[in-house]
Parts: sequence; C-alpha cells; structure tokens
Amino acid sequence: MIVNVSGLTTFHVVDLAREMARLSCLGKFYTGLPSSMTHGVPNDKVCRQPLLLAGLYLARRLRSTWLHRTLDRPTADLFSRWLAAHVGQCDVFHCLSGVGLRAHRMARQRYGALTVCDRGSPHIGYQDDLLRDEYARWGLPYAGTDPRAIEAELSEYEECDLITIPSTFSWNSFVERGVPVAKLAKLPYGVDLSQFHPIEKRDRVFRALFVGQMSIIKGLPYLLEALATLRLPDFELCLIGSLSPEVHPFLEKYAGGYTYLGPKPRAELYRYYSQASVFVMASIGEGFGLVQAQAMACGVPVIATVNTGAPDLFADGVEGFIVPIRDAEAIREKVLYLYENPNIQLQMSQAALRQVQSIGGWNTYGESAARTYAQVLLKHAG
Repeated sequence: MIVNVSGLTTFHVVDLAREMARLSCLGKFYTGLPSSMTHGVPNDKVCRQPLLLAGLYLARRLRSTWLHRTLDRPTADLFSRWLAAHVGQCDVFHCLSGVGLRAHRMARQRYGALTVCDRGSPHIGYQDDLLRDEYARWGLPYAGTDPRAIEAELSEYEECDLITIPSTFSWNSFVERGVPVAKLAKLPYGVDLSQFHPIEKRDRVFRALFVGQMSIIKGLPYLLEALATLRLPDFELCLIGSLSPEVHPFLEKYAGGYTYLGPKPRAELYRYYSQASVFVMASIGEGFGLVQAQAMACGVPVIATVNTGAPDLFADGVEGFIVPIRDAEAIREKVLYLYENPNIQLQMSQAALRQVQSIGGWNTYGESAARTYAQVLLKHAG
C-alpha cells in the first residue's frame, strides 16, 4: 500500500507522514514546510514548495492579521494547484482539508486512489456558525470564514471517499451537517512521549496553565473570568502562546491576575507543563487539543471543555475534569477543588500520566490510520 500525505503547513500531517514512512507505506509527503520542520520524514520522500509560505510567514512576523487573512486563501489555492500538478503514484491520497480538491480528483483519475480528506477541526460550516455566535456574545465584529474556503472544504467532504476526524465532537459536527457516518473515520492524535515527559517541580506554587493561541475560539475570556480574579496564597494563572488581536481587551481587563510568558518553542514546553498543577482548556470548539495530551504526558491533570476532544482522551473525574463550554464557574470550581485537595491533585496527576502512556504515541496513530486505509480499500475492492 502506497500512501501519499499532504498538508500546506504543520499540524499532525508531519507526524502521519513520518509514521507512514516507518511502516514503509509512504510514497510522497507534499508540503510547504522547510526541511527544518519535517524531522523524521526521509528527505527523498518529501516534495516541498516552501516559497508558497513566504507571505504568511511575513504576515506572522509583522503580526498583521489583515495581511495574513488577505494572503491565506490565495496561498491555499496556489498550493492546491501545485499539489495537483505533482501528484504521484499512490493507493491512498491523504490531504489536510482545504487544499486537496484538485489533487484528490487527479489521484482518483490517474491511479484510482482512495481519497482521504483530513479535517482536524469540526465541520467547517458548524465551526463558522459557532464562531459567529461566540463573537456576537462578546459584541465583537466577526469577519467570518472565507466563503471560498468553505466552498472548497464542502466540495472535499462531498467528493472524497473518506473523512478522518480526531474526536467525537468533530464526528458529531459532521453527522449534524448531514455527512454519512459511513464516510467518517475517527483517528485521535498521538503525542511524542520522548519529547513530553515530567521533570521535577521546582516550587510549591499551585499553577494553572494554558498553552496555545490566545483567541476567542480557545475560550480565553472564560478562562480569565474563571481564574484571573482568584486571590489565593501560592496560586498562579500562567499563559503561554501567541495573542490574537481580539483578546487584548480581555487581557487588559484582568491585568494583574495572570502571568503571560509569550510563545515558547515546542521543544521547551515540557519544562513549563511540569511546573503546572493543572492544565486548563476553555475552548468553545476544536477537533482535538493536542496540548491536553502533552500536559498529561508531563503528569498534569486537565480541566477541559467537552468541545476539545477531551472525552476521547481521558475520563471525567479520573485524569481531570470535563466541563461545559462557556462555563467560567465550572472551571473555577474544579480548579479550586484541586487547589484545596492536594492528594486528589496528586492522584489525578499520576492517573493522567498512566492514561496517556497507555494510549500510546504517534506510532499508535499511524498504525490506526494504516489499518483504516486497508479496511476501506478492501471494502472498495469488494
């Protein structure tokens, strides 16, 4: 079985390509990433076009949301055309959603390949509606998802043989939008257990940690409302990640109630996870928060909303707590419970580490993907 994998930027497709190579299944990995960001994928298996990402990298460096939004869809379209022109022999063509429509058609036409649309988030229409509602709740203007992006993804959902999604939350969003269950495959992501591991905690501070882009979809207003007003001995709310412009008013409102450390390299994150007492994720809607598994691999219990993939990762009340979306009070209550019950916090910490180790790393994810491809190919052949 030859599997071609593609995605314009990073995310889990790099891990998938690496695992397909390990399983001797990888044909080619098509990407816009430079070689420094595709570690583990054999260079002779990579077909890359990093110049396509130059504009987006410039926008990020300039911290220009307008420039990034302006360039985002044209960049995806250029990559889509480049990808379709370079599709090679394969039995399976697996592509991150939004850029693969032309290439899927070419892979099916030329090689009779199984076409797989990889959607790491909820159904794009469901997600757009959720965000529109959330921005309205806070009285913020919402530009909306680019209609061209929505159209491209909906066409992929319709035409592809298989749609892979990482969580029950994402699964339900597709079913709610009328996508047949038979077309869906749930593949929860892995975690690099060699990179994320616990080290000794250096202080006695009870530290609630968030890692990720601070944005509306990540539920930052609810996180700040829940924890930034707590005034407890040896307590700290710590934030790591880049800032979206729309969250600045919320950060200003709760100034003094948190510590902001800015973005940190992925290779260093285990140090920060290991100094936390609990990891908190208040997101209103994302397919699978990888940071949850990273925290657990460092022995940190998790408090997360139901819309983060948490129910597919751990059990409520065992390795952490699962709370409703938009519920600052529930987050505060669970954090206070762990703060006031250090023995329970320790038990959950140990349980979190055991759970993520039992699930396995990216090897398990890759092997599950390969089994899924083989089963669908066999079904189609029959």
